[in-house]
Amino acid sequence: MLTRRPLVALSFALPALLLYSVIVIYPLFSGAYLSLTDSSGGPKADFVGLDNYVRLFGDGDVWDALRVTLLYAVVVVVFQNLFGLLLARGLYNRPRARKIVTAFVLLPSLVAPVMAAFIFSYIFAPEGALNSFLGAIGLDSLQRVWLGDPSTALFAVAAVNIWGFAGYSGIIYLAGYSAIDKDVLNAAAIDGASGFSRFRYIEWPLITPALTVNLALNVIGALRVFELPLVMTNGGPANSTTTITMLIYRNLFGSAGGFAYATALAVFFLLLVVVVAVTMTTLLRARERRMF
Repeated sequence: MLTRRPLVALSFALPALLLYSVIVIYPLFSGAYLSLTDSSGGPKADFVGLDNYVRLFGDGDVWDALRVTLLYAVVVVVFQNLFGLLLARGLYNRPRARKIVTAFVLLPSLVAPVMAAFIFSYIFAPEGALNSFLGAIGLDSLQRVWLGDPSTALFAVAAVNIWGFAGYSGIIYLAGYSAIDKDVLNAAAIDGASGFSRFRYIEWPLITPALTVNLALNVIGALRVFELPLVMTNGGPANSTTTITMLIYRNLFGSAGGFAYATALAVFFLLLVVVVAVTMTTLLRARERRMF
């Protein structure tokens, strides 16, 4: 009976493994092979070795796009977690409002990124809602062509991402808060811990698992951003919002014969995301073990 159990387990897992192989494994290895050819998307492809990767590392557009992508990720991750944490702490201290507010803070994450991009394109327009509001309250000096200025365009796009998913991050932090033993908080209150000291020495260490989950999801999501800059700015102005994913898109559907090069870019970016995600998760898990 014991010898049959692995076979039974394998028989249940086999359909999922086959589906995963067809949808994920095969395209992954097929793409890796195509990146070593001169394929233009047709049936004919000659092996060229690492030529596409040599071109990639010498392409200034790639490094500019990588810089934009990393800056975007840093802005999104920092502010999304900051607002999410503030939201979670506020809701945790107000249990009566928690059930009602929780439903509303999740609504932005249900809006499709393309729809959110169109909506905020009108808000950030020169005659849009944001500039009109600033003019109405006497802050005309702060009015900008938000999506047409290289110094503000990337941050405007990042603001849409933060708006969409700060509530989602807040709910994850709220789950972390809910897992804290109330006796620990009561003991801290008796010892005189309150305000920032209570947050720093009691709450922050105990919600470390929620931080790990949020950072992993936020970093991967921010690095993979595509729809928002595509719809809102199309990578402009002056390529100030051109991310790696947009560069892949341009090479894939733009210049003739760019299919193999775009595939090499995609493989390079996949490896970069994997390295960042694994390194960050490993460090955060190590931090969790030190905390507990």
